[in-house]
Amino acid sequence: MNSTVDHLKQLLHDRDPRLFAAILIAVVLAGLCVWLFIRWRTPSAEEIERRRRERVATMGRICDGVIVDARTLNGEDSVSPTPEVLVYSYRLAGVTYNCAQDVSRLADRVVGFRIDQPIQIRYDPRNPGNSILVSESWSGLWQK
Repeated sequence: MNSTVDHLKQLLHDRDPRLFAAILIAVVLAGLCVWLFIRWRTPSAEEIERRRRERVATMGRICDGVIVDARTLNGEDSVSPTPEVLVYSYRLAGVTYNCAQDVSRLADRVVGFRIDQPIQIRYDPRNPGNSILVSESWSGLWQK
């Protein structure tokens, strides 16, 4: 092992310091590029939520439920025809689930809802609390 270290020292000692600096800068820049690439490829929270909705919409089971409330993202009651959050309830195997879904990005999908409206819920059979009321490709709202 000492011979390897000695050999490396000899190589570095015989080389131009500018070459060593150029190699060091190249390694740092390559590391920075890798870090930026990984950081750039990390999906945003919005993208993760969209993927979850689509997975439940395509793979989930359907059950009946009811809209319980409509709220803003701040938790206040909403009287808007397109609320930001819909609170809904459904029952599976004797367990009642009360959930809320942020529908602010899906406003065109929830127009015409009403409180106490019967709806269909899609849920993940492996995790029944993971459910959706609407997604980009599916809606559990009963259209008039």
